[in-house]
Amino acid sequence: MRIAILVSGSGSNLQAILDERAADPAYPAEPVVVISDNPDAYGLVRAAAADVPTEVVAWSDHPDRSLFTAAICESAKRHGAEALVLAGFMRILSAQAVADFPIINVHPSILPAFPGAHAPEEALAFGVKMTGVTVHFVDEKVDHGPIIAQEAIAVEAGDTPERLHARIQAVEHRLYPEVVRAFAEGRLVVEGRHVIWKEPES
Repeated sequence: MRIAILVSGSGSNLQAILDERAADPAYPAEPVVVISDNPDAYGLVRAAAADVPTEVVAWSDHPDRSLFTAAICESAKRHGAEALVLAGFMRILSAQAVADFPIINVHPSILPAFPGAHAPEEALAFGVKMTGVTVHFVDEKVDHGPIIAQEAIAVEAGDTPERLHARIQAVEHRLYPEVVRAFAEGRLVVEGRHVIWKEPES
């Protein structure tokens, strides 16, 4: 599967996918472009180092979400992408993206708890004892689509948002490439809000 990976910042989940692909020549997801809304995103540097084409679609260059989304989709299509993989992409896309592509995202909480951009901070403020990682399909609502995989992480005494997020990211970097593999192999079947994992073909 030819995928476009969308990033806004450091691109550590992008790097995890690139590393998995480099370690396994049979890895079924081929990043054909990395797209960022942020021209200074370090994820663009990571992509260039892996010889993956990059494009910047700046939020500020587009008057509204619909036109921004259209530009993202056009960029992905121009590179032949069949799906979008969000890896720390901090912009909300309009419904056009969902209509044009299957999309997956990784989020630093056990959804539906703590959607949005500040999940580790909100988890600590709420006093939960467990949080974690969710990988899900993207639909028209924020952090709402069918859940593909989740893994819990204990909140420790004295945690700061940075310390907790670092542990969350360690799980993301292991889990997300596994989900992307299954996604690219067509092994994720959506039935309503339920995602069924099919066994790999022998």
